[in-house]
Amino acid sequence: MRFVDIIEKKRWGGELTQEEIQWWITQYVSGNIPDYQVSALLMAITLKGMSVRETQLLTMAMLHSGEVMDLSGIDGITVDKHSTGGVGDKTTLVLGPMLAACGVKVAKMSGRGLGATGGTLDKLESIRGFDCYLEKDKFMKQVKDIGIAIVGQTKDLVPADKKLYALRDVTGTVISVPLIASSVMSKKLAAGAQIIELDVKCGDGAFMKTPEDAEILADMMIRLGKACGKKVSAMITDMNEPLGMAIGNMLEVKEAVETLRGRGPKDLTELVLTGGASILVNADIALDMDDGRRKMSEVIADGTAFEKFKAMVKAQNGDVAQIENLDMFPEASFITPVKSEKTGFVCAERAWELGRLAMEIGAGRADKEDVIEPEVGIVLEKKTGDFVEKGDVLAWVHHNRPLENGWKERMYAAFDIKDERVSGKQLIYKIM
Repeated sequence: MRFVDIIEKKRWGGELTQEEIQWWITQYVSGNIPDYQVSALLMAITLKGMSVRETQLLTMAMLHSGEVMDLSGIDGITVDKHSTGGVGDKTTLVLGPMLAACGVKVAKMSGRGLGATGGTLDKLESIRGFDCYLEKDKFMKQVKDIGIAIVGQTKDLVPADKKLYALRDVTGTVISVPLIASSVMSKKLAAGAQIIELDVKCGDGAFMKTPEDAEILADMMIRLGKACGKKVSAMITDMNEPLGMAIGNMLEVKEAVETLRGRGPKDLTELVLTGGASILVNADIALDMDDGRRKMSEVIADGTAFEKFKAMVKAQNGDVAQIENLDMFPEASFITPVKSEKTGFVCAERAWELGRLAMEIGAGRADKEDVIEPEVGIVLEKKTGDFVEKGDVLAWVHHNRPLENGWKERMYAAFDIKDERVSGKQLIYKIM
């Protein structure tokens, strides 16, 4: 079998066989196919698509490219949650501890940032000493004892996805339903949790631009999960503006901590309450969504969710003192305001552009080898629908180097300010 034949077959829109897909994944993981050839196939898939059958075959080939976790030794209901990515999306850092405080076992394997979107591992590593890579036995013990562990996938868990994930990021092939679905679900299935919840973002700052496209992706992932005997649900949520106020790894950790203390932004708080309620219903811990929201609200109010977060940080060698006193986090060299040049209402905040701007000053990676500056980023002062006077601060930029010419102008252009207030925003479009 020649890999170039597989590339050409997909280039013309042909359907790959199980043998071809399995051979591709096996040979690539073994190092027998170079990145440049796989990049060509990824682009062909992005342009020509894959059938449901091809996507299922790719998912299973990736799933079995390495170890599959067995969580049956953990008492209780094990859950996993995944977001398809967005700007300012620090949901896992809040939702995970809340769920653990409600009695479910959160066995979460997360990834790094893709393009303008942030990665959970990058955020956690902004906590001094935090270890994202645990041996299997330690991971299992921590989930048993504390109720939550958030780690990166090891070299033995879905190695095919680890290689493809990094390659897609730098070859313009992130936005592909079959590639996203197979990437997400191979990891979720390999991680072994009984219940999987998917937060599928749509809008300007997401890979899926419309609720309809997000629903197609969600449906594909639900079908993949259910075919393997998992309970899978999905929320279609908005990403036309950043989630919360903070964009940037350390800044988002601080915002997550404030949310766990009951002082978080409204949109982030609403998202974790609804997402958590859905999981508790699926886990038979809550009678219905209202009961689930009540339980989730209680663990914020009584502090048990925050204690779970601190316990996880301590168990993974992170500096708990930073979590208890946010002033201990280092600050960027400069904090520069971006001010409104006119009076009116904020009608839009272009999430993707804001994410790109944050990436350009060091909050994310343009290339695989880029080093993230954890303290760098953007903190919004205004959100869509807010009224601003000329001269009001729209956002604060945290940066370590002087801003390049034109950067602030692009930053200001990401805000659409008009005379009339925008109609009501919708955060959650659908629960599936």
